[in-house]
Amino acid sequence: MKLKNFFATTSLVLATLAAPSTHAAGTLTVALHQDPGNWDPIATFLVAWGAVGSQVFDGLIMRTPDMKLVPGLATKWEFLDKNTKLRFTLRQNVKFHNGEPFDAEAVKFTFDRLLGDEGKKGPQQSNYNAIDKVVVVNANTVDFILKNPDPVLLTKLAGYGAMIVPPKYIKEKGSQYFGMNPVGTGPFKFTDYKPKVSLSFERNDAYWGGAPKLDQLVYRFISEPATQAAELQAGRVDVANQIPLALIGTINKDSKLSVVSMDGPVALALRYNTQRGIMKNPEVRKALTMAVDRDAIIKTILLGQAKPIASFQGALSFGNDPNLKPLPFNPAQAKAMLQKAGVKPGTQIQLDFRGPDSNFREVAQAVAGYLGAVGITVSLKPYETNVLINDIIPSGKTGEMWQNQWGGWTFDYDNTAYAMYYTKQRWNPFDDDPKLNALLHTQRNTWDQDARKATLQEIARYVASQALEMPLYSLNTVYGVNKRAKNLGLPGDGRFRFVDATVE
Repeated sequence: MKLKNFFATTSLVLATLAAPSTHAAGTLTVALHQDPGNWDPIATFLVAWGAVGSQVFDGLIMRTPDMKLVPGLATKWEFLDKNTKLRFTLRQNVKFHNGEPFDAEAVKFTFDRLLGDEGKKGPQQSNYNAIDKVVVVNANTVDFILKNPDPVLLTKLAGYGAMIVPPKYIKEKGSQYFGMNPVGTGPFKFTDYKPKVSLSFERNDAYWGGAPKLDQLVYRFISEPATQAAELQAGRVDVANQIPLALIGTINKDSKLSVVSMDGPVALALRYNTQRGIMKNPEVRKALTMAVDRDAIIKTILLGQAKPIASFQGALSFGNDPNLKPLPFNPAQAKAMLQKAGVKPGTQIQLDFRGPDSNFREVAQAVAGYLGAVGITVSLKPYETNVLINDIIPSGKTGEMWQNQWGGWTFDYDNTAYAMYYTKQRWNPFDDDPKLNALLHTQRNTWDQDARKATLQEIARYVASQALEMPLYSLNTVYGVNKRAKNLGLPGDGRFRFVDATVE
């Protein structure tokens, strides 16, 4: 089967651009594909939130672009009492952007809120359930009392939900106001938010890590990768976090621009609604997976900027099993398996996907073509991204298949697998598998990393045997950059932190 290249006309966009505009001195402008709609750290899992969150917030621990855990608002940490207590020594003389002090009470407030009723409203709470409570030892010391082991806890504390928030500000203004007007201890201070348009910051001169070199930082929300590319070439943005892969060559030929590509954590799969129609049969699910030539999709549509996967994780993920191989592309066998399962030619199914994602739109069209070749008629249904991930999937309203894209922000399969397969988790509206639950529980309740790795690999093999999804690929992280922007420290996981960045 030949795949059509739908990018041919995209380059015409670049030919009709207005002359480059002039930037304000010291302003870095970043194109971001999605507006999460709420900047409260406990409100989201989205990579787009992470691309902003580390500018305004700090965690007790931070992670560098090369994956190292380093001190943040805590200067050191240690496990005590046979690993049942985690003690943090806090950084002193730090203030939130509104002037209130950072101290042990702020840490306790942050985690009481995260683990309490407010945290139940968002998707972050389950990541931190190993924490029973936070105890203030003194103004500069806190103890995390642990209910059970969590071998990924330190990494999580460098992530989204664990960002430290200002108690007084939230108590006075309320969570809704805080979500639209964020205040943290980070290197940049919030100045303006226009939903679905832009988000602006100014330098925090009092930042404990040293004032950033930029005067201002502006994010523009641009959902279409082709438009991001156009704005990049026009000089109206300095960093584009999504560009059409077919325009990589065009951008690289521009002497003012460059493309940066690296291994990333983002994996994509088509999850199966295992409670609906023909998808109840695991042999049918396997047949559909074998009907799709994922290698051809990577080569032809993604232009090699991705790698095949056998489970819902990339090669950088802890728990990835290099010996687990994807089901082979074999349309003849797929057709025979469908016939044996009693699936009639012309059977219709629905594939839900993120409508603004033009790169994946081509992938979805290709998948529909491949499945059509084995007798399955696919109806493609695009959704606004926030609608699909916040309403359709969690409430179990999907079609037979749906796009699931996961950032794997911990670079640990636990983060993906628990959210996708544990009973009644937000991203698992359909399955209740006691064996999976037991395996997931086992790997979460040991500090033995070798044992964890073996269990995680067993989980991946079991999920593959049940064909709960069609693993597609692990994406490279690709940025378009204006060369006038220096020292960006671009991360593979999309979590920008522009403390050292400059613009010329």
